[in-house]
Amino acid sequence: MTISRRRLLATSGSLALTGALAAACGSNTGRGDATSGGGGPTLQQWYHQYGEAGTEQAVRRYAAAYRKATVKIQWRPGNYDQQTAAALLTSSGPDVFEVNGPTLDQIQGGQVTDLTDLFDGVKDDFNQAVLAPKTYGGKIWGVPQTVDTQLLYYRKSLLKDANVQPPRTLDELVDTAKALTDKKVKGLFLGNDGGAGVLGGTPLYAAGLSLVTEDGKAGFDDPAAARTLAKFHRLYTDKSLLLGAPADWSDPSAFVQGLTAMQWCGLWALPAVKKALGDDFGVLPFPKDGAAGKPSVPVGAYSSAVSARSKHRAEAKAFAKWLWIDRTAYQEDFALSYGFHIPARISLAKKAAKLREGAAADAVRYATDSGWAQPLLWTPACQVAYQDALNRIIKDGANPETEVKAVVRKTNGELQRVQKKKS
Repeated sequence: MTISRRRLLATSGSLALTGALAAACGSNTGRGDATSGGGGPTLQQWYHQYGEAGTEQAVRRYAAAYRKATVKIQWRPGNYDQQTAAALLTSSGPDVFEVNGPTLDQIQGGQVTDLTDLFDGVKDDFNQAVLAPKTYGGKIWGVPQTVDTQLLYYRKSLLKDANVQPPRTLDELVDTAKALTDKKVKGLFLGNDGGAGVLGGTPLYAAGLSLVTEDGKAGFDDPAAARTLAKFHRLYTDKSLLLGAPADWSDPSAFVQGLTAMQWCGLWALPAVKKALGDDFGVLPFPKDGAAGKPSVPVGAYSSAVSARSKHRAEAKAFAKWLWIDRTAYQEDFALSYGFHIPARISLAKKAAKLREGAAADAVRYATDSGWAQPLLWTPACQVAYQDALNRIIKDGANPETEVKAVVRKTNGELQRVQKKKS
């Protein structure tokens, strides 16, 4: 579990990150610290600092195996997104870099290189939900590396004791959470704020809606949005939600310690949950709501991008293709040997041994069939307005129709603003 992975899913359309987990491993930041590979030009490759032991050593090993260029790794602690945004404005930044994006500003500003041609013959093998936000103007600007997702964990024995089934609809989730709540155990944990920070757009997609439509407008200008979001206030007033847990939603401790019968948490928690509970748990997508609804699974992916200011763009593109498209063994290793993530390639996710059975296999299927990622056009201003409204709906019982209408106005204004910047 890492700070960076949770930040990734925050920008996957659902989360405002709360709390922090300690990052581990890796403090080298200088250009001279890198492991070199072959001859040819020297390429600078940047990564954010992972909290997963062994990841830094792995990416240095990958770089050392490349023979068509000398690849120098920079392992960057601190505010990585800010560092890369500043570096892309100069000629001394990275050639190849990991990015939580690329962002719309980076694409529209001509700071990143078109990578569409790298996907010839393999585009359909990438998880389409995470590939979509890397696509703009019909071109692909980043190669997804691994997929991170969130799921509804439930304790099988507690549901059996309460004579309830795993919830398949949002109404069933509300009723089941109430049935599972007693003096010692709460039915559901959505985070210490009641869910506004972690849920974000997930309920909208469960209602058959979206954050942004294909034609660039608010995707939740529909009465179904208010009806769906209102149900979270019922969870709050029913006192079915665990609030004030020792650790927030990203940590599975509340679930494994029996403080809650169900918890919304990340895929990264699955190994710890399995170690603690054995087979006494299952995972589900967020339940659908309404006749037009469908299961909803938020996904996100860091990607590998190439700076438009690189003096070796062709060589940098060739290296990105070698590592993140051609070298499938490295991709599986990166996803599953140090943390617990889904390879971005569908074929790899289906055949990876650690993902072929039980809850892990279910998670792969949900992410592939029901995954959604934050649209590229969804700006931080849209996110803040939406999350603030959801918080008022959940905790204060604010009128959902009024709140949704206000966010729709804000969102449409933002979308018009950013789309005017198209070149």
